[in-house]
Amino acid sequence: MIKKKTKWTIYIIETQSGKYYTGITIDMARRFSEHLNSSKGAKFFNTSLPKSIVYVEYAKNRSMAQIREAVIKKMSRAQKHALITLNREKKIESVN
Repeated sequence: MIKKKTKWTIYIIETQSGKYYTGITIDMARRFSEHLNSSKGAKFFNTSLPKSIVYVEYAKNRSMAQIREAVIKKMSRAQKHALITLNREKKIESVN
């Protein structure tokens, strides 16, 4: 049996109130939809609805994704904001 390679995604969602939520998934579109519209979304969003995905990075496996998620969750708000800003700047540079 051939094992399907799964790409794990670490993400940060900004809420409508400006808070950041960090999580991991193998299907970003499905997970964001769950956060928006279903009881399968994180309870975090019961108080403030998700606005947009502001940061995405990839890991080789679930273990590495969980480790990186834990590192990001321990960051201060300012550190998360800097990570998001740096990521946006890299994307802009790669387009130019």
